[in-house]
Amino acid sequence: MKTIIKNAQIYLDGKLEAKELLIDDKRIARIAEKISDKADNIIDAAGACVFPGFIDIHTHLRDPGHTYKEDISSGTQSAARGGFTSICAMPNTDPVTDNIASVEYIQLRAKEHGSARVYVIGALTKQSKGEEISEMATMKSGGIVAVSDDGWCVQNARLMLSCLRYAANFDIPVIIHPEDYALAGNGQINSGRVSTRIGLSGITALAEEVIIARDIMLAESAGARLHIAHISTARSLQLVREAKERGLPVTCEVTPHHLVLTDEACLNFDTNTKMKPPLRCENDRLACVQALKDGLIDCIATDHAPHADFEKEREYDHAPFGIIGFETAFGILYDRLVKSEAIELSTLVDNLSIKPARVLNLPGGEIKIGVKADLTIIDLNASTTHTKENILSKSKNTPWLDQAIASRVKCTMKSGIITYRDE
Repeated sequence: MKTIIKNAQIYLDGKLEAKELLIDDKRIARIAEKISDKADNIIDAAGACVFPGFIDIHTHLRDPGHTYKEDISSGTQSAARGGFTSICAMPNTDPVTDNIASVEYIQLRAKEHGSARVYVIGALTKQSKGEEISEMATMKSGGIVAVSDDGWCVQNARLMLSCLRYAANFDIPVIIHPEDYALAGNGQINSGRVSTRIGLSGITALAEEVIIARDIMLAESAGARLHIAHISTARSLQLVREAKERGLPVTCEVTPHHLVLTDEACLNFDTNTKMKPPLRCENDRLACVQALKDGLIDCIATDHAPHADFEKEREYDHAPFGIIGFETAFGILYDRLVKSEAIELSTLVDNLSIKPARVLNLPGGEIKIGVKADLTIIDLNASTTHTKENILSKSKNTPWLDQAIASRVKCTMKSGIITYRDE
């Protein structure tokens, strides 16, 4: 089957170029100013841009165990609507993805029902309890791309060192959720002026920074690859900078919400502003934006965390942490950072495509001849308003509900097959 995309601005080597693109047998076969081949399908992308399919290395699909919030089918449909063609599923399911059978379940479900390619991240410890090393070796033989207890953090430094050493033996990246439980306490939002003003208990930045400092040292001793999830403070970034300057294999990601929101968003007690790590102060947000521009941050990841309405519609201190992110990620960053000239369009696109692929050594993330045709077509001049009626995720917990956001995903393709089309 052949498909030609015409009249588009195609993202090639960091720039948009007026080209046409031929897809043949699921792969990009040609890129040229004019393609006259006969094709089974013609896509007119006039006024739009063709980008590499986005890759999200930090997501929660809630399947198995909590499919009232999300499942692999609905989650990947939501991802496709956001322009994502590959995603990585975190292991905090029920049961926890800590063995080969659980890995194979997710892979089978994704193959049968997925609108995006799903890579599995296995648990770092058994049941993510932070007490015993998981079956990393067998899970790797089954295809996991990393291990993590995301949502939880190993508090025992000796066990964490053993986990890192074991992972290093099999060259498995370790993704950490940096949180010292004693320092975080029962905090609800960032510890600071806002938490004091509205009377909510605070989570100090030290709760994140202490674990990052510890795990960098442990990873150096173990010779392990360390990836830091959802980094959020200026001091955390400085710790990563120092580690990289010493040549350590340490990487980090940032979420869209930590790039555009601060704890000021919590003033109206909207539980869709409650996440871990919490929204920080403006100085931390600006530090994250600058680190993204400088290339210190290795990629953007959504930390897509669906929760049902009845769970979020509670008093702030009883609501769960987390928001959905697939469908708003590109748009909100394009709207708030690219249009304001805080970052370049190429910075945004690369950090959603080729750079996350490099972090976990995944295929994809670029447009070139011979690769699988994982693409997203976006109209940068249109806008999108996400409502409870049109969001494809089962959950609707986003702080940008009913807001007009610049840009609109018109079409997403995985291996040349359309997985989402804007009607």
